[in-house]
Amino acid sequence: MVIPQDIERYIQSGMACEKVEVSGDGHHFEALIVSHLFAGKSRVAQHQLVYQALGDRMRSEIHALSMRTLTPQQWAELQRS
Repeated sequence: MVIPQDIERYIQSGMACEKVEVSGDGHHFEALIVSHLFAGKSRVAQHQLVYQALGDRMRSEIHALSMRTLTPQQWAELQRS
């Protein structure tokens, strides 16, 4: 069974990230991903980058993943508020 730390590692090895946090129960997962790669991209394009990083694992190991994708600037603004 896949665990949140596995998903964090998969994402970090597949794309440049400033921050990745994943929580979940082994079946349903939630991820916070902060990456400069998201700048200027739509939410759909950002999520596609994450799916590319996860590759075939989205079909075989990970069945439900909700994600929040932010640029470093967006993340910094959230931390200030």
